[in-house]
Amino acid sequence: MILDHFIEVLQAEKGYSQHTCKAYRSDIAAFILFFLNQNQLIQDPDSGLDQKLFSKHLKDIDKNAVRTYMADLVRSGKKKRSVARKLSALKSFFNHLVKSGHIKLNPAETIPFPKLEKSIPKFLSIDDIFRLLDSIKRQTLLDKRNYAMFETFYSTGMRVSEIAGLNMDDVDFKNQVIKVFGKGSKERIVPAGKRALDAIAHYREKVDKKLTPVFLNKNRSRLSARSIRRILDKIVSECRLSVPISPHTLRHSFATHMLDSGADLRGIQEILGHASLSTTQVYTHVSMDRLMKVYDKAHPRS
Repeated sequence: MILDHFIEVLQAEKGYSQHTCKAYRSDIAAFILFFLNQNQLIQDPDSGLDQKLFSKHLKDIDKNAVRTYMADLVRSGKKKRSVARKLSALKSFFNHLVKSGHIKLNPAETIPFPKLEKSIPKFLSIDDIFRLLDSIKRQTLLDKRNYAMFETFYSTGMRVSEIAGLNMDDVDFKNQVIKVFGKGSKERIVPAGKRALDAIAHYREKVDKKLTPVFLNKNRSRLSARSIRRILDKIVSECRLSVPISPHTLRHSFATHMLDSGADLRGIQEILGHASLSTTQVYTHVSMDRLMKVYDKAHPRS
């Protein structure tokens, strides 16, 4: 089955997460069903995905077939970002089919991505970050875990999946660094502040040393990314901050505050684990926007 094999390649060779592979499968399956229906190759639209039938008609898929699908997505009201993601999945899928000898040319290769407006990431002020972290209780073991976890978020700028996947062997208390396994299982070393490391050490004092995940749930197994989001929602509600916050907001706040304090953009790129500097450069827009507001407010002839 060509789609199944492609997903296996993403997992085994490229190290894509289960969540990412699920998204790829969903996007490509939607195209396959559209193509089969569009060409009246299946009698019942609800009969499910027929990979064998699709394989037989690979030679019939050309640039126009992909364009027709993209146009249908736009007509159905899909956002540009969603359309771009689906096109990216198709480009990767057809590249795989070219490499594996199923087709000679990638029909999606020359189709341009829709132009996306760069969204400015949401972030908290330094005062709000301090208010949030200082509001976390530290009485019970779970309280201490939560405090250590969110101090680590803000101290390192890690992704929620990276925090969830953190093991005790990854934390170097002596050298004040943490080994992080990011997207595609790419490894990087990030500095960690003393406050965060002390919080981790304090939390782990009464935890069985044989348990390797740093952050554990009440059943002493690894805390999931979904649970971390729920914990943050509860803390934000109790803290009564007026803005919606996600774990990614803490990552954005880390990057923005570092840049505002004079950190080098490439250094921030390495810490965040961005493959491209252009991804990190969005934070320069955040800082410039803030700078212009300060200028407009303070300068007598602005």
